[in-house]
Amino acid sequence: MSKEVIAILLLALGGFLAGGVYSTWKTAKFIAVVLGLAALLAIGGAVVWLVS
Repeated sequence: MSKEVIAILLLALGGFLAGGVYSTWKTAKFIAVVLGLAALLAIGGAVVWLVS
C-alpha cells in the first residue's frame, strides 16, 4: 500500500471513532473519552505518517 492510502485509512478510522465519541457522550462518558483518545491517536498517526 502506498503511504497516502494508509494515511487516508487512519484519518477515516479517526473520523469513525470521533463519531463514536459524539454518539456515546451522553450515556457513557468513560467510553467516549477512551474513543476520543483513540481518535486522536489515529489522526495524529496519520499526520505523522504523511509528514515522514
